[in-house]
Amino acid sequence: MDPAALLPVPDAIPVPWGWFHALLLLTFLVHILLMNTMVGSAFIALVSSCRRGSTATPCSEFVSRILPFLIAFTVNFGVAPLLFVQVLYGHLLSTSSILMAVYWLAVIGLLISAYTLAYLFQNPANTLGLGGVVVLLLIVSLFAAIAFVFVNNIGMMQNISSWSRYFAQPKGLLLNLEDPMQLPRYLHFLTSSVAVGGLAIAGYFHWQRKRGDWGGMDWIRIGCRWFSFSTMVNVLIGLWFLFTLPQGILSPATLDGRLLAATLAGGLVLSLPAIRAGLSGRVVPAIWWILATVILMVVARDLLRRALLAPWFNPSQLRVEPSFAPLVLFLVILVLGMGLIGWMALFTLRGRTKNGTQS
Repeated sequence: MDPAALLPVPDAIPVPWGWFHALLLLTFLVHILLMNTMVGSAFIALVSSCRRGSTATPCSEFVSRILPFLIAFTVNFGVAPLLFVQVLYGHLLSTSSILMAVYWLAVIGLLISAYTLAYLFQNPANTLGLGGVVVLLLIVSLFAAIAFVFVNNIGMMQNISSWSRYFAQPKGLLLNLEDPMQLPRYLHFLTSSVAVGGLAIAGYFHWQRKRGDWGGMDWIRIGCRWFSFSTMVNVLIGLWFLFTLPQGILSPATLDGRLLAATLAGGLVLSLPAIRAGLSGRVVPAIWWILATVILMVVARDLLRRALLAPWFNPSQLRVEPSFAPLVLFLVILVLGMGLIGWMALFTLRGRTKNGTQS
């Protein structure tokens, strides 16, 4: 069967696709940084708890306080990029979600379970002993399972030639496991989460030290080491991923191919000073270097998606039925919402800092 015959007809959009594309990149950048921090910090706290046994570490105490908020922010900031993907690639994402519907719908239960366990782990009594380790292990396992489902869905959305497998297994249980890009893509996400999580931990205790709290000094160095060594591993995984790309994707004959090669090379180059800054314990420079690297990786991810979908679809093909009012209303609400969320985050952080100081 010709896979092109399986493509649904996309809906019209109210404004030119470039608006949604820019908003997708911006909101996804915020979401991926929060998501990496959430997953990576929980994993590092788990390893720390296993090593220290029944003794709570500054890292596990910090993660226990912040994890429920990280989950909430990650989920809320994930809604916008998911909606923009739906606008631009909705006919593709909806199809891939149906092909793996059982796993896709299970994400809701997995996420609710992780959120519930995060509040259980927030109880100071549960940061100690075997019970706390078990709860944190369950949280990390649920995060890994959710990431696995998302990576499969996005991969299947871009692997249209695999959709015909539905006719042999029409039960909503398809996964994208036959795609050679699948495993390195998933490992790349997990490893980058550990790197960003380690840097977030180092950044927090660096900020605490500047406020005069020297209790977590060791975790500046430990967090930076997690960041640097995870980034080194991720470079290797990234090279593995490059070798799994379909032939011609990085071709200099196409503009997208040249841009993709340039952004990937730029990300690799920028990761080197980030690693060096982490190894020397310079937290702030490491944050700036890795932020620039992540920005390039977000752009590269988008270019790769467009290159993989080029034989089938390009968002520039979407029909436009002009109506700018909804976009203007969305942008106004977005600015107001971001301001409100920023105020709530500062208010919560100040309250928890004050409580920690009083205790």
